[in-house]
Amino acid sequence: MMNTAFSVLAAYLLGSISFAVVVSKLYRLDDPRTYGSKNPGATNVLRTGNKAAAALTLFGDALKGWIAVFLAQHFGARYGLGDGGVALVAIGVFAGHIWPLYTKFAGGKGVATALGVLLGVSPWLGLATLATWLAVAFLFRYSSLSALIAAVLAPMYYGLFFGVDAKMMAVAIMSALLIWRHKSNISNLIAGKESKIGSKKK
Repeated sequence: MMNTAFSVLAAYLLGSISFAVVVSKLYRLDDPRTYGSKNPGATNVLRTGNKAAAALTLFGDALKGWIAVFLAQHFGARYGLGDGGVALVAIGVFAGHIWPLYTKFAGGKGVATALGVLLGVSPWLGLATLATWLAVAFLFRYSSLSALIAAVLAPMYYGLFFGVDAKMMAVAIMSALLIWRHKSNISNLIAGKESKIGSKKK
């Protein structure tokens, strides 16, 4: 029980690292929480026009999700961490991203970190969800719409690949939180005011 609690706490602290903020400081860019969607994520960093910074943000946010789940899934058993513990670690690192300790709980929407978590659970699950995101983004050019559709389908993909278990519940919880974090984007999409991928910051 203690090992599970420690693992979830460590995952949360890892998830709390906001790569959008860290990378923006390294590249001497404006704080991503002050422009565009004010979301500390790769899509908003891209609005500066610095593609390298956006790519590094995306990679970092995905990597932390992958690391937490990969370690829990492959090495947790020896410390008594079963599927339920891995599921809690997945939720912990995702929660760290959207409610980060280091930036006063003002975090991102969780798309890249969720992708990292899914890749950690299963490369096939992550790739199927990523393919969904890319297809929708290519067709409609809306990052938020791509994320919403991918979030809806991710638990379904898991169920098709692996059936219903604790990790599927974790994926469903992450999807629900991700959709909730996009509530303003949903309103903008309905009103036709949502910014497209690559639009410059205001």
